[in-house]
Amino acid sequence: MSAPQRVKISACIIARDEADRIGPCLESVAFCDEILVVDSGSTDGTQDLARSLGARVIEADWPGWVKQKNRAAEAASHDWVLSLDADERVDDELRAAIEDLRDGVLGDETQPRAYDLTRKVFYLGRWIKHGGWYPEWRVRLFDRRHARWGGVDPHDRIEYAGPTGRIRRGHLDHHTYRSMADQFHQMVRFSKARAEAMHANGQRASLVKLLLRPAWRFFSMYVFRLGFLDGRAGYVLAKVNAHYVFMKYAQLWELARAARRGGGA
Repeated sequence: MSAPQRVKISACIIARDEADRIGPCLESVAFCDEILVVDSGSTDGTQDLARSLGARVIEADWPGWVKQKNRAAEAASHDWVLSLDADERVDDELRAAIEDLRDGVLGDETQPRAYDLTRKVFYLGRWIKHGGWYPEWRVRLFDRRHARWGGVDPHDRIEYAGPTGRIRRGHLDHHTYRSMADQFHQMVRFSKARAEAMHANGQRASLVKLLLRPAWRFFSMYVFRLGFLDGRAGYVLAKVNAHYVFMKYAQLWELARAARRGGGA
């Protein structure tokens, strides 16, 4: 009896202006059978760098996080997809665990068609271990015939109806913001996208939400989830996340105000 055919995996990465970070990302998934980068208009040479490292590059517009990740999965050459962001890296233990799955039960129809793996975040010079940021389990390895990206931008997630497996060895290392300025730039972008999605869904920002939701986010991360154990980085992370919540509701209030003015014109 012949041995089962080895399952092939496509690593899928979405990127824009990531020339300073995409190299280590692509090198960490060199064990995959294909590396696909979907680039949305980089001006720093990300596309050429990715090609030089062996990736297949598709240049496309930016339709949003969920649609772009689905676009990448659909364009992959293989049904099993390992999805990463350009600032993430598969560590050696996780690589070995995925290779063991690929060479073992990954193609078995009786096994899960999607797998959780844990991500750890490097922030302000240290690995964050508290504040609700670790362990951070996310589905990133999946069979696109059974799972796809869903959620509401910018908070995408894999939608899969069956039971998920869990890869307990290794981590997906998230080398997050380049600087505080980079974090605030991204926070503006993310909070705007989230506010627009909430507004389209009919949600509103009351004064109570503006006052209490940010305070609760800080208290939850820094006290309840032991963010204070991460030192100054834990404090800054909780404080900035609270400000993100405030910005989200402030922009939601602004959108509702603009809609009322437009309706009364």
